[in-house]
Parts: sequence; structure tokens; C-alpha cells
Amino acid sequence: MICIVDYGMGNLRSILTKLQRIEIDAKISADLADIRSADKLILPGVGHFAAAMDNLTKRGLIPALAEKVVDQKTPILGICLGHQLFSRWSEEGDVAGLGWVDARTVRFHFNGNGEGAGLKVPHMGWNTIRIEKETPLLGGIEDNSRYYFVHSYHVDCHDRGDIVAETSYGRDFVSILQHDNIYGIQFHPEKSHNRGIQILKNFAECG
Repeated sequence: MICIVDYGMGNLRSILTKLQRIEIDAKISADLADIRSADKLILPGVGHFAAAMDNLTKRGLIPALAEKVVDQKTPILGICLGHQLFSRWSEEGDVAGLGWVDARTVRFHFNGNGEGAGLKVPHMGWNTIRIEKETPLLGGIEDNSRYYFVHSYHVDCHDRGDIVAETSYGRDFVSILQHDNIYGIQFHPEKSHNRGIQILKNFAECG
């Protein structure tokens, strides 16, 4: 069973609907027993990094998640803000993250000329991914596949070995990462049609 972690932020229902469409056993829950018994976890998220960490703390979810992900090596998929929460620190609120990946979360900063000239923040709409290394998460996914993004911040990995795919928006940024059993995607698979469903299917089937 996949537990979609409910910490009060994110479009959980749409992710559950996509998983049910491909007949994956999943549920939305903030119950510690459900988290501890899950075969896999999904950490979604839409909103502010600092508020997300505050919600996770207040609901007492961080120790149970760390036990599953760090100690037991249970696969987890972070989506958008959930992916950013894996980092050590975020510029959004100047707060510490979960610290499971050696990375930081930073904002797109574009000036009037040069790099990113004319681009708006947030980065919103369809964009392609450039695959840097193979991973079970990308089974059946071709290089330059298009996914739907909505974000003002992105993860900056200190170890390039954690980068699975990058996307260009004024600069290259990490659109998919993997650190052992930890998978993160900056885009929204639930809004990315068949290629997004394939990502969710691959995660459900990966070891």
C-alpha cells in the first residue's frame, strides 16, 4: 500500500485518483500507523516551505517519516514542494528542511537582461526534462518528455550524482532527483497526462 502523507498541504486527492486509475492500492492519511505500515510513501505539496515544515512538525510526522525513509529505506516520492522538503534548507522562509538529500532550495532570480531575461516567476506550464542518468522511475520515459510545472523555487543538489534529470528555465534546475530510496520530482505528474501516470506507475513498481 502507498500512503499519501496528509500534512495539510497539497493536491492529495488528484494524486490518489491517478493511482486508483492504474489500480494501485493507495490511501491518504496522517495516521502514524498507516505511515509505519506503508510499503511506499508519497509526500506531495503545494504552498510555502516554512509552513509545510511547521505542519509536519506540529502533526508529529517527522520522526515516523524518518524512521521509514532513513532507517528502513522505504521508497518515498516527493512531488513539487514535497520534493523540495527533502533538502537541508530553503530560501523560502529561511528554514531547515528534512535534510535527507544534500541540497538546498532556492528561488529563481532573474534580472532584466542576460540569464533568464524576460522570464516570469513562477515557472508555470509545460517544459521538457533532460535525462542525466537511468532510474526505475523513468522506465518507458523518453528524453525530452514534457511535464507540467508550477513553482518559484527549485532544488540545488550539492552532489550531481543525485540528479536524474534537469530542465531549463533561464538556467538548468533539478527536475528529478534520486538519493538511494528517495525520489523527488519538481513537476506535477497528476497534471502531466500519460507521462505523469507512467511516473506514478514506475514508482509503485520500483523496489
